[in-house]
Amino acid sequence: MKKLPEITAAFWVMKIAATTLGETGGDLLAQTLRVGYLISSVILIGFFVASLITQLTARRFHPGLYWTVILSTSTAGTTMSDFMNRSAGLGYARGALLLIAALAAVFALWKATGHPFDVTRISTLSGELLYWAAILISNTLGTSLGDFLADDSGLGYSGGALVISTALLLILVAKYRTPVSNTVLFWTAFVLTRPLGATVGDFFTKPVAKGGLGIGTIGSSLLLTAVLTALTMRAIHRERESRSTAAATAPLEKDDTVNTTA
Repeated sequence: MKKLPEITAAFWVMKIAATTLGETGGDLLAQTLRVGYLISSVILIGFFVASLITQLTARRFHPGLYWTVILSTSTAGTTMSDFMNRSAGLGYARGALLLIAALAAVFALWKATGHPFDVTRISTLSGELLYWAAILISNTLGTSLGDFLADDSGLGYSGGALVISTALLLILVAKYRTPVSNTVLFWTAFVLTRPLGATVGDFFTKPVAKGGLGIGTIGSSLLLTAVLTALTMRAIHRERESRSTAAATAPLEKDDTVNTTA
């Protein structure tokens, strides 16, 4: 069953929009509304579990549902990372190293199960569970990396975004100019688009005095919600067109088979 999207340029645009919204949305709940990182993480993990169960029980690909789960991993990843690094006192560097180890463990389990790493070939429940586990951890890891680049490294929000954008550009070049596995490049890009979203989100929300635009978590979240909603509606429209085309051509292909057999 096809339950995951095609990996196109539109996919990456939506991924960055979703992860940026995850950063501003998570900060809105934990900081602006003063819910706190721990309670926010519990709430958002609950949102993730509910959306994931719906995704896992779906019989086909639903763009709106898929991107809801992506957004839930991004918002939950933001508050979980902040809780680990700030409330629990791990710090950005140690938090990132811990999450790298967790992601490596998921990939090791993934390899041991024999499921393909190629996300375009995932078609089983256990394979999809591993896929979403890797996404949740990678989005949490991306938050820690983004915060490390923006704060501990001294690069600031714009500097961190520039470094990550350069790395993503190199991955794009490697896709077309090197024999490096597309699966390796996909997961590397997937992890890096999260810190890009984190640094861009902080750039939108933080005050001008701290190097941001000063839009705030509420204004930034509303703007990004509008952008992601528009992109999701476009994806839903394209998916419906694709199904309509497939349904229209299916009887013709069947008739051609019958005529050839005859």
